[in-house]
Amino acid sequence: MLPESRSKNTALRLVMAQCNLLVGNIAANTEQVVLAAGRARDEFAADLVVFPELTLTGYPPEDLLLRPQCQVLVDAALQRILQEVSGIHVLLGHPQQAPEGRFNCASLLYDGHVIATCRKHHLPNYSVFDEKRYFVPGPGFSVAEVAGIPLGITICEDIWMPEPARAAADASARGLVNLNASPFHIGKRDEREAEVTRRARDTGCPVVYVNLVGGQDELVFDGESFVLDATGQVCARAPAFKSGLHVADFSVDGDSVKPLPAEVTAHCDALASVYQALVLGVRDYIEKNGFHGAVIGLSGGVDSALTLAIAVDAIGAGQVETVMMPSRYTSDMSLEDARAEAEILGVSYLEIPIEKPFEAFLDVLSDAFAGSARDTTEENIQARCRGLILMALSNKQGRIVLTTGNKSEMSVGYATLYGDMAGGFAPLKDVPKLLVYALCEYRNGISPVIPQRVIDRPPSAELAPDQKDEDSLPPYEVLDPILEAYIEGDRSIEDIVRLGFEAATVSRIAGLVDRNEYKRRQSPPGVRISQRAFGRDRRYPITSGYLRTRPGAK
Repeated sequence: MLPESRSKNTALRLVMAQCNLLVGNIAANTEQVVLAAGRARDEFAADLVVFPELTLTGYPPEDLLLRPQCQVLVDAALQRILQEVSGIHVLLGHPQQAPEGRFNCASLLYDGHVIATCRKHHLPNYSVFDEKRYFVPGPGFSVAEVAGIPLGITICEDIWMPEPARAAADASARGLVNLNASPFHIGKRDEREAEVTRRARDTGCPVVYVNLVGGQDELVFDGESFVLDATGQVCARAPAFKSGLHVADFSVDGDSVKPLPAEVTAHCDALASVYQALVLGVRDYIEKNGFHGAVIGLSGGVDSALTLAIAVDAIGAGQVETVMMPSRYTSDMSLEDARAEAEILGVSYLEIPIEKPFEAFLDVLSDAFAGSARDTTEENIQARCRGLILMALSNKQGRIVLTTGNKSEMSVGYATLYGDMAGGFAPLKDVPKLLVYALCEYRNGISPVIPQRVIDRPPSAELAPDQKDEDSLPPYEVLDPILEAYIEGDRSIEDIVRLGFEAATVSRIAGLVDRNEYKRRQSPPGVRISQRAFGRDRRYPITSGYLRTRPGAK
């Protein structure tokens, strides 16, 4: 194959390798590097190919870094790349063990030699990041020539701070290249481009920002690698949520290095971004963990309908099995809608009533329950019958159970341990109920897969006669803003009341959030889309008297 032609004005051709890596699979990640570098050289005639942060281990490797064998494998991988890749500069990320400690590094390789190594300085230790657990800080930048152009090399967090980029420019860099593993949340892409724009304007240098793509447990990396000129103008942008190699050409005019015009992929709107993040997160969790597909309990409600649509878009209808498990309280409408959802999306569909196991449990417990009135206990037994059935199918088929609960429910404990919470992954764990409805409408705008009646009808767990969610909870138009303020904003009860909500309602909801931490600790992981998701992002004690010790509390 002949290489892609270069303009006579091109002094430097760089390829952004937006990769989907597998944490811990150093051999497979190395193979990606070798193949991508060969393509960048042979197909694109590139001078330099740039990979994301911690390319060889994937991100975040977490406590794998504490295993001495991990560094042995990384060192061997670096040697393989040095031996097998020639004729192109390769810039990639890796951990490095040194006498001073372990560093988060980016190394520039060329024809069997390590030309330069940058050691990350600013180690993020907030939100989902805990790099200070694993790394010690380095200088934060390095400068090396590629095609006669001095390039400043920085790593992720260091581009969010002014000092490393400024130091690189002061050390003669005429362009900046930044390796990243920056996870998605709503609004993150705008934050990135705004911050990197400041670095470009501060230094007078164009900036290349190469980001990881793919799902890793609860995190989803959205890619959207980009190039800015010295004024902050976007000159190239890779698509979101997709792997690929993307060319960026640069010209030189005196001391000025300028990006040449390239493809600038438009940003998706917020709903599209969230939906794509959920699809990618589900796909990678299932495929990277070796499951043979997914099984989903359909209820005829909006949450399970959206979960089903996401699963089919992620792994295909042939890999998804659905199960409707009606109880004595399940309406004909729910049965009809569940069947319709499965038929529209072309997935396998089973109906397994839970009446017999429910009655069996009531019989077994009849003596122990004698003299006690029916309450939520009986409702939870029904949910646990369903959880048992789903997990049995999962075990037998090697499929993962995708739970269907949303963030609003998980926040206040409106879910049953070992019942509807039983499963391996929770696609909607960070999606509040109102956003669930919006995503259903968004997905139906692509093609109608969720019956409109499912979206329009009042939500119900159908575990008791004529049950509605609003029998137990405030309307979601009230609940979701309170939860957002309390969970994502860490606002006090008093602050939330001042936003216009009733004090008794706010106090009740805050109490439910805090009391149900024990449930969330036992829930499966799910895709993070907000700035404060449950899991590694939000760490609150299970045993706590916080609300009992507030001023004025009784």
